[in-house]
Amino acid sequence: MEYFLTDEQKEIKALARKVAQEKIKPLRERYDEEEIFPWDIVKVMAETGLFRVLVPKEYNGLGGKVLDLVILMEELCKVDSGISLALGGTGLGIEPILISGSEEQKKKYLPAVAVGEKLAAYALTEPDAGSDAGAIKTTATKDGDYYILNGSKRFITNGGEADIYTVFALTDKSKGARGASAFIVEKGIDGFSFDKKEDKLGIRAAVTRELIFEDCKIHKENLIAREGMGFIIAMKTFDESRPMVAAQAIGIAQGALEEAVLYSKEWHQFGKPVSSFQEIQLMLADMAMKIESARALVYATARMIDAGIKKYSKESAMCKCFASDVAMEVTSDAVQILGEYGLMNKYSVEKMMRDAKITQIYEGTNQIQRVVIASNLLKEYSK
Repeated sequence: MEYFLTDEQKEIKALARKVAQEKIKPLRERYDEEEIFPWDIVKVMAETGLFRVLVPKEYNGLGGKVLDLVILMEELCKVDSGISLALGGTGLGIEPILISGSEEQKKKYLPAVAVGEKLAAYALTEPDAGSDAGAIKTTATKDGDYYILNGSKRFITNGGEADIYTVFALTDKSKGARGASAFIVEKGIDGFSFDKKEDKLGIRAAVTRELIFEDCKIHKENLIAREGMGFIIAMKTFDESRPMVAAQAIGIAQGALEEAVLYSKEWHQFGKPVSSFQEIQLMLADMAMKIESARALVYATARMIDAGIKKYSKESAMCKCFASDVAMEVTSDAVQILGEYGLMNKYSVEKMMRDAKITQIYEGTNQIQRVVIASNLLKEYSK
C-alpha cells in the first residue's frame, strides 16, 4: 500500500534496508547461534546516522517522529530483530528522558546517544514484577543530596552493554505504585553490577541481563521529573514505545512472508512449484492481508501520536497486540510452507518464529494489552 511517506522517511527506509541487507544479513545466523552482541553493527548504525533518528535535533539528532522510528525498526527487523534491538532498546531507554527529563539531563545524555557513542536501557521489570509493573520492590532511599538504590531488575535489554539506564524504584513504599520514581543510572558507578547473560529462545543477539543494585549511590540530579512520578513516566513510555514493538513484529512477519514466497516459487513438488498449489496461495494471501492490516494500524497510530493527540493508550496497545499476534501467526505459517526445511537453521524462518514470540510478551503481554484496550473502551462508553 501507498502510505505517502515524506522524502526524509523514504531516505530512512532506504538506508535502513541497505544496512540490514548488506551488514546485518550476512551475520544474523552466527550472531544468533553464538549470542554475539552486535557492536560492529552498532558502529555501522552510528556511522550511517541511524541513532540520530532517536534524538531531537537540538541534541544533535534528526528529530525523528514516531512514524520515522516505526519505519526504521520495521526495515531493520525484516532481516534480524535481535541485532536491531541494540538500537530499539536504546530508543526505549532514553524515552523517559525525552518525556520528563530536565533540559540539563537531555543535554548531558542525548548527544552521546545520537552519535552511537552510548547505548541506553530501560529498567522496570523485576523478578516479581513483570506484567504487574506496580509491584516493583527496588528502593531508592533519600540520603542528603543522594539516593541509595537497592534491589534488582530482570530481563533488561542491552543490560551490561548500555552506558545509560533509566531505572524505576520506590522512594515511598507506603504509597505503592504512586511512590515510584525514575532515575538515570550510569554504568560503572559503585554498587551497580550485572548478572550473566540470559539464554533465550529468540532475539539471541540482543543481550538480556539482570541488573543488581547494592547500596548504589545516585545524585539527586539524576532523578527524572520529581519523586512519585515514576509509574506515570513508565506508562507514558509504553504508550510511546509500543508502536515500535509493533513495528518490530511487522518487520519479522514481512521478512518471513518474503522468504515463504521465494521458497514457494523455487521449490518443486509433483513436478511443479509449490506456489502453484492453491492451498499455499491461500496461506500466502492470508499472511499478506494480516501484515498489511497490522501495518495500516501501526502507521495510523504513529501518525496520530505525531499529530499531538493527547490520548492514545488504547491505540498503542491495539497496534502492539495485533501486530505481534500477526507476527506469530505469519512466521508459523512460513515454517509450515517450508516444511522440514522451515525447521532448519539454514533457513531464516525458524529464527523469525522464535524472534516473533517475544513481541507478544515484552512491554506488556498481549493479555495486558487487551486489558488496556478494554479499560479504555469502557471509559469511552461510560457517559
